[in-house]
Amino acid sequence: MTKNDQAGQQGGPRFGETKSKSLYCAQQTRSLDGKPEHDGRSLVTTSHEVVRDRAKRRNATPATVSGTEHGDHPGVLRLDFDGNGQNLRHVDWEYWLATFDARELHFLFHENRSDGTRSNFFRIENLHSEDA
Repeated sequence: MTKNDQAGQQGGPRFGETKSKSLYCAQQTRSLDGKPEHDGRSLVTTSHEVVRDRAKRRNATPATVSGTEHGDHPGVLRLDFDGNGQNLRHVDWEYWLATFDARELHFLFHENRSDGTRSNFFRIENLHSEDA
């Protein structure tokens, strides 16, 4: 098991060069108890539990972008909030999270905007490319 595999299983950051400074500036969270230091603060995790809980609380379903598959490789990962996403194909959590880990991704998100209102913002960051 590699250092990145161990980090991902524990909800911690994976290591390597990234094209996004936001990943390194975000507050890390590994558990459901992790709260942002202040409203508008970016959080980052690789924890399956945190990703699934946040999606559930936002009524989001795991999905991929239709047409972005490459042979048997899954397409670009997304979350579909309230079933409003166009061109998204819903997938089960096992498939979504296995792809998330295989691509060594990070889940970057905000709980609240800087004004304190609830936020649905999220971005999936990849250490090796700009698109997840």
